[in-house]
Amino acid sequence: MNISRRMVIAVIGAGLMMGAGASTASAQTVESIKSAGTVKIGMLVDFPPFGIMNTSNEPDGYDADVAKLLAKEFGVKVQIVPVTGPNRIPYLQSNQVDLLVASLGITEERAKSVDFSQPYAGISIGVFGAKATEVSKPEDLSGKTIGVARASTQDTGVTKVAPKDAKIQRFDDDASAVQALLSGQVQLIGVSNVVAAQIEKAAPGRFTQKLQLSQQVQGIAVRKGSTELLTAVNAFIAKVKASGELGKIHEKWLGAPLPDFVANAK
Repeated sequence: MNISRRMVIAVIGAGLMMGAGASTASAQTVESIKSAGTVKIGMLVDFPPFGIMNTSNEPDGYDADVAKLLAKEFGVKVQIVPVTGPNRIPYLQSNQVDLLVASLGITEERAKSVDFSQPYAGISIGVFGAKATEVSKPEDLSGKTIGVARASTQDTGVTKVAPKDAKIQRFDDDASAVQALLSGQVQLIGVSNVVAAQIEKAAPGRFTQKLQLSQQVQGIAVRKGSTELLTAVNAFIAKVKASGELGKIHEKWLGAPLPDFVANAK
């Protein structure tokens, strides 16, 4: 059979267009999720306490509890799909998951790729120290010894506000900085509220937050244009905030009430 070169090119071109269409992200709806009977939710499993693998080798943590609660709200089963920091948005865009409950900080740059819900979680960076250590403003850090994880967000935050005579000691990780605080090697440390909750578990009542340096809220992400799904997710978040269910999850995993900057965020 003789097939002209033009026809071959046309057929190949049509095939390429079909393939491109199949890989293009499509808007998701609540109805399509309900029809499937399962919601596929992308989640980090290496970011405790938000995402972990438990002793049964199953996804667990703050995000897992939120994901399960969302599936219950939709009346469907949940399939938690482990993702990584770099591939979580591509997984959503390529239709491998329906949405992300993956500790995804809300930023203008990311909002170009996904649509974000109102905040359901958040991380704050602050300076912590013994209750007896009097610090209430950056100037009070003068002469103090402050531990931070080297090249971290808290390193940047502390360095930015600390007076020149503050002694900033940089450690390889948060765990080393925390140990330095517990042993008295440093008077204060710069850490996230997640790490602060672990300090409270290890040494109840000994340490308090002195300064707050920054905040970042996290949102549930859906594919661009999934307006109806986003509305339903926002209604869910508002509901579990008002009922106290989200606060209970926060208490369970972080040992502290849901922060005001998350609870009051819209």
